[in-house]
Amino acid sequence: MSGDTEARVRAAGPKPALAGIRRPVAAPAPRTLGRAERSLKSFVRFLGRNLLREFRSIVAEPVRELVRRGLSSVLIAILASAAVLSLHAVDQYRTGAVLVRLTSHVRGDIPIPLVLLRTPLSLFVPARDMPALPGIPVLFLGFALAQLVLGLRRTLVVAYAVSLAGTISARVMIAVGPGWWGLPPEAAHVVDTGASAAVVGLFAHVATVKRAPVLFFFAVTPTVIRSFEKPNLAGREHIVAITVAVVLGFLATRKPRRTAPVDLACTA
Repeated sequence: MSGDTEARVRAAGPKPALAGIRRPVAAPAPRTLGRAERSLKSFVRFLGRNLLREFRSIVAEPVRELVRRGLSSVLIAILASAAVLSLHAVDQYRTGAVLVRLTSHVRGDIPIPLVLLRTPLSLFVPARDMPALPGIPVLFLGFALAQLVLGLRRTLVVAYAVSLAGTISARVMIAVGPGWWGLPPEAAHVVDTGASAAVVGLFAHVATVKRAPVLFFFAVTPTVIRSFEKPNLAGREHIVAITVAVVLGFLATRKPRRTAPVDLACTA
């Protein structure tokens, strides 16, 4: 019997191998980001978009305009730099110093009409406590960027407005007297010249118009910090100039309010 069974098994051939049973493997669940990681990722994305947008509006577009129009697009910056160098050279001689004093020196003890006449030229007379040559690159960059972004006429208006606002505010501070925001009476005899208020005002105005916080941080914030650290006449005027420039920037970019159309049929 056993022999017959073995013969049948040999005749049937080898047993087929059993296929391996594959068990489904669960895919690893995606890791959920925490609240802090999501916030950081959103901030980095927001920062990248804004840096790219600001680079286009503050660097790429002005450079494209400069290439298209040539040196005429930065004419104010060239003339302002030349005026500062020329007046600085004239001021080194006795006769020239008298001429500069009579035509451009602004103080708190001279009449307002004379201040209005002298202010445009006083922008290009280097301040007594500041060297002329190191400030030329900043002056050139400020006026050049403003003309490329704002245009010639608006650049002149903003530069004059912020400088005059600083000069007039100094008279108010002197009238208030010593205190938190006032100035001592002797500040009325301080010669108030230089383009620093106009330059920082132009940077603040361009940064406000173009919504450029990086430009504002690097070009305006150091002046604000120095003005609070050293609260003298120039520092107070810089704060006023920056404030006026920012306000003018917001007013220039304010969207006009839309008025609802009037239904003539209803009003008839």
